[in-house]
Amino acid sequence: MPPYIIDAHAHCGRMDKYPPQDLADYLRYAGGRGIKGAVMFPPVMEIYDRHDPDFEDDPFWLDRRRAANDYLANLVGREFKIYPFFFIWNDFAVDQLSAEHRGIKWHRHSDEPRYRYDDPRCKAAIAEIRKRRMPVCLEEEWRNTLRFIDELAQGVRVIIPHCGLLNGGYDRLRDAGIWERPNIFADTALAPSPVIMDYVTRYGCERIMFGSDFPFGDPRSELDKIIRLDLSDLQREAILSGNVERLLADSNR
Repeated sequence: MPPYIIDAHAHCGRMDKYPPQDLADYLRYAGGRGIKGAVMFPPVMEIYDRHDPDFEDDPFWLDRRRAANDYLANLVGREFKIYPFFFIWNDFAVDQLSAEHRGIKWHRHSDEPRYRYDDPRCKAAIAEIRKRRMPVCLEEEWRNTLRFIDELAQGVRVIIPHCGLLNGGYDRLRDAGIWERPNIFADTALAPSPVIMDYVTRYGCERIMFGSDFPFGDPRSELDKIIRLDLSDLQREAILSGNVERLLADSNR
């Protein structure tokens, strides 16, 4: 097992307290297992009201979203290495990106408020993301996943979380040839072991990364899942730290 492990999928914030998910909570769950850093996203309920399908922004939510993104950026520089991802919403506020932000979180479920993909600000935001070479962790419905990859953000490096289980399904993405594309990455958060091994067998270990989905997944048990897989030392090192480090090495530069 490599001496330095990075969790490529964790949520961290202080305003949404159910479940508890600030940095101290993460470190308590991950302690003692060699996890030395994490890609972290603000919790969804610090960005928009996921329970209101007709959600509209107001000053409260604009301030809450800015505070959530700023909180993670301000954690950079600690012994435990934080890689903050900026959670973007329908204000497409890329003007709030800081030097500390290393990627973009783009997320919604099918029963939640929708991204306004036809807003001119969306196109402008993607142009800025492309300019900064920032990867996008994209969790969206099937048709919007394809639209993002094929039309809106061609060539942008996209991480599909959970091996695609919430983006239409691993098999559906496989059959569409999505995983073969060199700009498409996957994380293992909450994905079943057979799915991970199928990915590795078909596509290798260069574009798949360990993730926990904390607080919805346990970093220790998700790490144990990777350790138990029938992998070589080099494959395991790539999944547990090497791939995410290489992916983020030139972002926001």
